[in-house]
Amino acid sequence: MAMPAVAQEGDASAGVKQTQLTPAQLTAQAEWAYSLALQTANWGAPLVTMYNLRHNDAVGPHAKSSPNNIWRMENISTPALSKEAGYVTPNVNTVYGFGFMDLGPEPVILTVPDSDNLYYMVEIVDMYTNAFAYVGGKATGYKGGKFALVGPGWTGTLPEGVTRIDAPTRWILLQPRVHLYKDGKVVLDTARKVLEEIRTTGLSAYTGGTPLKLPAYNYPAPVVSDPGLPVSALDFKDPLQFWEILSDAMNENPPPDSQIAALLPSFKPLGIELGRKWDRTRVDPKVLEAMTKAATNIAPILSDLPFGWFYQGAYIPPATIGDSQTDYMTRAKIARIGLTANTPFEAVYFQYIVDSNARPLTGDKKYTITYKEGLPYIEPGFWSLTMYDAKNNYTVENSLNRYMIGSDTPDLKKNPDGSFTIYIQAESPGKALESNWLPAPKGLFYLIPRSYAPADATIRILSDPTSWPVPAVVEVKD
Repeated sequence: MAMPAVAQEGDASAGVKQTQLTPAQLTAQAEWAYSLALQTANWGAPLVTMYNLRHNDAVGPHAKSSPNNIWRMENISTPALSKEAGYVTPNVNTVYGFGFMDLGPEPVILTVPDSDNLYYMVEIVDMYTNAFAYVGGKATGYKGGKFALVGPGWTGTLPEGVTRIDAPTRWILLQPRVHLYKDGKVVLDTARKVLEEIRTTGLSAYTGGTPLKLPAYNYPAPVVSDPGLPVSALDFKDPLQFWEILSDAMNENPPPDSQIAALLPSFKPLGIELGRKWDRTRVDPKVLEAMTKAATNIAPILSDLPFGWFYQGAYIPPATIGDSQTDYMTRAKIARIGLTANTPFEAVYFQYIVDSNARPLTGDKKYTITYKEGLPYIEPGFWSLTMYDAKNNYTVENSLNRYMIGSDTPDLKKNPDGSFTIYIQAESPGKALESNWLPAPKGLFYLIPRSYAPADATIRILSDPTSWPVPAVVEVKD
């Protein structure tokens, strides 16, 4: 039993007569339980989010591809495609793939191509959203290769010619990204071809044997209030489903031994234990109330929670982004607003949600942002500034079908000193300025600058924002 139910005076079922708790004790119990539940939810929210994404993309009734295969998006992450993927704050300089791999039965062989120096990479993410390995990009280059993705506890022999990558969890996510531009031109067909050549094969089939049949996946489906929201919104119709999913996903994909030893014992009063399915009927009703409240509040809290540096109106994340490990706040925050964000070695991001006067960004106003230079990157990488609707974390429908401005914008006009000004507003700033217009929604929005294959100067921003001329978003008065 997670915590004994409070016995009332004269309650024969309790086996012993006792008095009611005092009001002060009840208050203390409620506050303590909520505090514990909220911190546990903060720890577990990334895992629950990945469970939801897996259901959406791989094992649910409308899955995009089956486990151990890759779903390839046919174009950039337009608002419609972002919603279909359930994936928040996507970049729009690349075409994406998503593939959940079940490494429990056997390893999976990942094959990647020679891209003729077109930027691509495959981010490899565990079920706690840690990007623990990369293929392509700065990590292994663009010449191709073969890699064996090996799950916990596997002890077999791998074929020659493959590089072993050990995964910390049974399930992992492969997320290929292939640059859509080369030499300032859209090369969608080439990008699709490279994405198509990023392939996965079970070890049995790869070595010429009979393909191993995967088990049936009968995971409980997340039941949410608004299917139009991204999977990280965690808006379950029954908030206690959050804890059921956390328990199931944790037992299938245990955390590192250090967290099992140091952290999991503190979850026991909530009924969250390794090796035991969570059962709401075994939890004290007052504790259950606190768990309901925490599950309801965790996603909104994470959406609003500041973190990292706040400089020039920009939130600049800690250098632990992407592979946060025990930096649980950063891990949870990023899972909510930028699921599967990369490590700084492969990509750097920050976020604007306010202007230079600390007022929220909204399409009811007009703004400019002036860069002395674009974010430094290593060829064949890129940089961009992308617009997102704050209400759903997706890109914004607009008349130009333009969702970003950056190194892939060929007609970007520069100022006489080499700097460039981007006009950020809902309506066109006029034909003469339209090449530098980034369309905004009518309501609240936020902006994400990015650099893929970032140079050292860009990576340094995360530890010292003053090391590079980070610009502010400035309101324009008519």
